[in-house]
Amino acid sequence: MKIDEGLGNKIIFGDCRKMRELPDGSVHLVVTSPPYFNAPFDYPDLFRDYDEFLELMRDVAKELYRVLAQGRIACFVTQDVRIKGKLYPVPADIVRIMMEEGFNYRDRIIWRKPEGYIRISRRSGVLVQHPYPMYFYPDNIFEEILILQKGEYEYPKTSSNLEASRINIQEFTQNKWYLSVWDITNVLPLKGRIEEGIAAFPEEIPYRLIKLFSYVGETVLDPFAGSGTTLKVAVELGRRAIGYEIDLELLDIVKKKLGVGQKKLLGPDPCFEIIIRDDAKHLRTWLQERVRKQRSVAQK
Repeated sequence: MKIDEGLGNKIIFGDCRKMRELPDGSVHLVVTSPPYFNAPFDYPDLFRDYDEFLELMRDVAKELYRVLAQGRIACFVTQDVRIKGKLYPVPADIVRIMMEEGFNYRDRIIWRKPEGYIRISRRSGVLVQHPYPMYFYPDNIFEEILILQKGEYEYPKTSSNLEASRINIQEFTQNKWYLSVWDITNVLPLKGRIEEGIAAFPEEIPYRLIKLFSYVGETVLDPFAGSGTTLKVAVELGRRAIGYEIDLELLDIVKKKLGVGQKKLLGPDPCFEIIIRDDAKHLRTWLQERVRKQRSVAQK
């Protein structure tokens, strides 16, 4: 089990299509959630069209294949997106692109959210108002966790990290990790939360994936780091964490979530190198303004 001793915790503000800070084969696990195309209440008008989004995913797939070690895993949290009545098959296209770039499609897990945590709207209300055939639209309470693999993995017979990385079977069975459906409460981007206005997934998702697909001391990458949830959990689990985030306006939020520059009563401060590249952008203010316009239109 080869671990690059030169890699430390990093958060790079720049375009993840060029991960020049990472050597070939230096990453042991990817856990990420790409933008959901132009999802109306998260990323309205972020991409010119769906083809531009797919071009981004292909460029990222090529880089992930380069930086991932042989046999290792890339996990994507994503879902189909409906925009102006048209449904875009984001998970299916991500799987297709990743397979075309050399990955094997290993598994898919359904992340089921509580019924009371529907974030945007209850589409089923259309049928309540019009109780006739063809008015049915279901409320969405799930997302997909796509699991792709770079070639075959050679299982280690012995390693200094083997026992430190042992999975707690009681936790595995009690919380039903063994199923293809995971019941996990989602994070709502409510006012006052660190994730306010940010599409963040709950810590339980990277917690499970990091435990299941990496060893202590290995490197976990999130190419769409957002507020830094994957990085936070990776460090807490004794892994090295590397994240790319194009939106420089998330810098303070990421630093707060990761505890960078903050004094802690218990435990050491996480040491993160922060790199700001010339290709970083300022997006959050613009996106939030677009979201406000979408909401005002929806309420009319």
